[in-house]
Amino acid sequence: MTDHKLAIEEKLGAWLRRYSPPALTDFLMFGAKMAWATIFAGILLLAIIITRYIYPDEAWLSRYDFLTLFALSCQVLMIVFKLESWSEVKVIFLFHLSGTVMEVFKLAKGSWDYPDTGLFEIAGVPLFSGFMYASVGSFMVRAIRGFDMKFTPFIKPAYAYFLAFLIYLNFFTHHYIVDLRWVLIGATVLCFGRTQVYFTPLEKTYRMSLVLAAFLSSLFLYLAENIGTLTATWTYAGSSGVDFTHPAKITSWYLLLYLSFMQVIWAHISAVSVNQTEPQPE
Repeated sequence: MTDHKLAIEEKLGAWLRRYSPPALTDFLMFGAKMAWATIFAGILLLAIIITRYIYPDEAWLSRYDFLTLFALSCQVLMIVFKLESWSEVKVIFLFHLSGTVMEVFKLAKGSWDYPDTGLFEIAGVPLFSGFMYASVGSFMVRAIRGFDMKFTPFIKPAYAYFLAFLIYLNFFTHHYIVDLRWVLIGATVLCFGRTQVYFTPLEKTYRMSLVLAAFLSSLFLYLAENIGTLTATWTYAGSSGVDFTHPAKITSWYLLLYLSFMQVIWAHISAVSVNQTEPQPE
């Protein structure tokens, strides 16, 4: 964390200690840091909502192309103003690449569709969709850094990478063979059931089960996905484009979060503290 960011955090912490009830100080700081971690995802989601209702149909630049350029501009500005480092951008690019590959495949299989068109697309997939996956990576990296997260006890990284590979593979292979998502969900519980996420909103360190954290996060991602669905930014097979996505999609987001988590560890290992042993009691 840079000195500038640390100074801002210290000032916010001092303000909360002074003006908020002691019992709420950590809770409010947690909310502030979470909001800061989701800044890229929040801005992109807000742009999707606003352009759905005010973007002119006759504009020479399509809505999808505008969203692509808007997301790219936001990313550049975050680098310029040092809200993200180049090492973090590496993680985000990895998310963008893996997400776009999956989007191209899923679109070809008819899992969902993008009703509008644009110039910036690959095989019918608008490039702004890759930024939606990248926003998940941005959130994870920023949250890990902001809360000084530690993950312990942790299985051997090689096993975790292999599980992540199987999860990613299943997003493709379930179109040809049996869907193994429930087997993979069971594997995540088996592998990470003991893993705790240690996080520090201000001074006191808290912990939460990694499995529970992934499940709660998948609920928020499911809600965000439905905002895109209700704004007809994309449509699912058999849907009118204004229906809520089937709740079964929560399981997909749950698995995608584990895949995302391992991508962060692989590409940004210096920012992630994992330990294969139980922490000693204080």
